[in-house]
Order: sequence, then structure tokens, then C-alpha cells
Amino acid sequence: MTGTKSEYTACLIVIGNEILSGRTRDANLQYLAGRLNGWGIRLREARVIPDIEETIVETVNRCRRAFDYVFTTGGIGPTHDDITAASVAKAFGVGLVKDPKSFALMAARYETPEEFNESRQKMCFIPDGAVPIENSVSVAPGFQMDNVFVLAGVPSIMRAMADTLQNRLIGGAPVRARALGCHLPEGAVAGGLADIQERWPGIDIGSYPFYREGKFGTSLVLRGTDAAALDAAYAAVADMVTGLGGVPAPEDS
Repeated sequence: MTGTKSEYTACLIVIGNEILSGRTRDANLQYLAGRLNGWGIRLREARVIPDIEETIVETVNRCRRAFDYVFTTGGIGPTHDDITAASVAKAFGVGLVKDPKSFALMAARYETPEEFNESRQKMCFIPDGAVPIENSVSVAPGFQMDNVFVLAGVPSIMRAMADTLQNRLIGGAPVRARALGCHLPEGAVAGGLADIQERWPGIDIGSYPFYREGKFGTSLVLRGTDAAALDAAYAAVADMVTGLGGVPAPEDS
């Protein structure tokens, strides 16, 4: 759905001691950012925080007031350190309640009541007033509480949940991107790039140095919602590279 604002913003809160310790590498940010861009929502910040209730409550409350949408990943599993649902409930000043549909679906996955133990049942409890987010992979739900969307940390499950959200979100024009690479050092293109940025302030222009096949170079990435302005700025960047003696090579954006 497209709204009337010129820009809709989002923040991702990655929750998990395992991310901060370096034991687990986050694999969700890139996917979610790409999805949101396609829906006309800018992911403006990403924060990584530990499994500490006070920190989760404080961060969720701060972010939900600062951004149109807040997404969290991690901490909604069956173990003792999965405290995201309870922490988000506390942030909103409500308790946890059992979601009957999720409970029934999960119970049907196990052959005996003993298998569907208290730890697994825990995943069916969401904040009072929240709306479940479907999970086609393992059934256990995420949930939406106002503008906060609580998703799983496991990448395959997070993606399944995220893919159901488009009709719940209002965004602006999709963010488009174009990119080119050149075998020029970043310092050589910096001045011209700054001039182009001034001419097209509505286009985000970034430069990213690389080392490929024994040569240094720079990738130049342009992003914006105005297709005509994006094309014009891209052409200017390509001309600048050529004028500096480089060869602009289109890249995947």
C-alpha cells in the first residue's frame, strides 16, 4: 500500500547475546532492508542488543516513537533466554495471552501431549492486543503490536514471516538503485562525487572501495525514489569517471 508521506522509515532491532558474542552472524538485515525498500520504506537504523529485559523494553519504546515501523528479530523461541515477547509486552504495559489458533496449529504438529510441552507452548503466547504474524515454516507465530513487528531470528522463518507483511505496511515510492564500478581510487572520485551530490540532493550517493583481480577500485551506488533524477545523476557519475580516465562498468545494485 502506498501512503501520502514522502518517506516512511523503519528500524531493525536485532536481539540476541549470540550475535553480540560473535558466535552467530546476523543474516536477516540485508533481506529485510531489501524487502522494505521495495515497499517504499527506508530502513534508517539497525541496532544489536542483548537478551536483557530492561534493554529490550527501553530500546523498543524509544524506537517505536522515532520510526514509522520497528522490526525485531530473535528471542521468540522456547528456551529460558527467549524473552522478547514478554519484554515487548512490558514495553506496552500489557500481559501475555495465549493465541488459540497458534496453540491449536502447534499442538497438531506433535504426536503426543507430552511432546507439546510447556516450553513449546510458550511460543504461542503473545502480548495482549497483538496480532499474530503467520509462520509457514514452523507454525510458531511472530506478532505485530501497534507499529512493532516481532519476527524470528532463524533466517528461513524470519523471511517467511516478513513475506506476509506487505499488506500491513504503508510505504512511499519504492527505492530504486543503480551502481557502477571503476578502477579509480576513492580519493580520485571524491571531489566530483560531492559536486554531483549537491546537484541531486534527493539521490543518496555512496562510494565503496574494492580490491579485485589485483587492482584497487571504487563502486559507486546511487539510490532514490525519483527515476528521472536517478538516471540523470547516474549519467553524471559515469561521465565523471570517464573524464578522470576510468571506464565505468555497470554493477548489480
